[in-house]
Amino acid sequence: MSYEFWIGARYAGLARSRRRGRSGDRFVSFIAASSMAGIALGVAALIIVLSVMNGFQVQVRDRMLSVLPHIELYAPGVPHQEVLEGWKGLADQASKDSAVRGAAPFVAAQGMLARGQALQGVQLRGIDPAEEDNVSELSEQFLMGGSSSLTPGSFGIALGLQLARTLRVTVGDTVMVLAPQGSISPAGFTPRMRQFTVSGVFSTGHYEYDAALAFINVEDAARVFRDSGSSGVRLRIADMQVAPQVAQRLMAAMSQGIQAQDWTQNNRTWFAAVQTEKRMMFIILTLIVAVAAFNLLSSLVMAVKDKRSDIAILRSIGATPREIARIFLVQGSLIGVVGTALGVALGMLVAFNVDVIVPFIENLFGIEFLPQQIYFISQLPSEPRMSDIAVVGATSLILSLLATLYPSWRASGLQPAQVLRHD
Repeated sequence: MSYEFWIGARYAGLARSRRRGRSGDRFVSFIAASSMAGIALGVAALIIVLSVMNGFQVQVRDRMLSVLPHIELYAPGVPHQEVLEGWKGLADQASKDSAVRGAAPFVAAQGMLARGQALQGVQLRGIDPAEEDNVSELSEQFLMGGSSSLTPGSFGIALGLQLARTLRVTVGDTVMVLAPQGSISPAGFTPRMRQFTVSGVFSTGHYEYDAALAFINVEDAARVFRDSGSSGVRLRIADMQVAPQVAQRLMAAMSQGIQAQDWTQNNRTWFAAVQTEKRMMFIILTLIVAVAAFNLLSSLVMAVKDKRSDIAILRSIGATPREIARIFLVQGSLIGVVGTALGVALGMLVAFNVDVIVPFIENLFGIEFLPQQIYFISQLPSEPRMSDIAVVGATSLILSLLATLYPSWRASGLQPAQVLRHD
């Protein structure tokens, strides 16, 4: 071990001296330990918060995809009845891709629901109950009724929980569906209307979909909406993360006129907002690590001032300015490395055990972090990602290394004659 490393480790409080420590040594070790603790806490906080944000994102994404497809294939401008008659062939063609696991027909359109004085705009999805389980988990989301009640010609409709509450309806009540098309008569424009009977109420746990999504039978949707909206085949694939790549492959393999949209395109705004929030949270919490790095810088400056006599003695017996600089580079680097390592260990320990730690704190203090009456999830989710942990660790190490440069330069520039004259 080089003497620069041994002295730097001793100043950092990570190596023992044979002689009893002076008060100055204890003070330097204390400020080094406080800098190390600051870095560790900042790194741990950053890892925990990012893991919880990842958990929330995954929870919301999975609840969205419980009723939404991974990929939609549709034919713009083609009548719905023609698409529905040939959907099997389109599904068979898509199934040639090894990533596709299931297919089902659909008709999607915007409409209005009316009940008494209440009027609500909704996204109406026509589905085939016999095939829908191949592409979604809708049948598991029903609180009342079920998707099997959406038989052709029955004109039944399944509403989201919040939508049913807004319209004040339940199973067996009727609602009026208004399509965007209409007819022109001497009396003016008359919208196309059809009475539907509420046959089920579902809850995805996602407010946006529970408040503005309704399902009807695919054949009933084709009759009511005719040329408006879109129709085609909904697909479920093995790995939702590669949906954009699979959608591009399917578009290239399909006949001309067939379009493909994956779930990331359909929810682009939401995912962009989540990514922006995550970046901003990373920047804000990185400031905690930056403050700890500034604390490290100030502690090293104080260490240089406290060790002026030691530096002068080392210089007088032959130590070069570079060797003096390396001593304090070692001190600051060790503090940064150990603090980062402790922070990563603490952050991962908490992030991987949030489901145990949070209930313990709630039971201990009698509080509830996520009331079920307000939030759609009752437990704090967490999903640590090694990519996030690696970025946090690297950021902390870089900031710590930068904090050591100025004090090391100051230490290397001390003149031993001037220091010994004054001391």
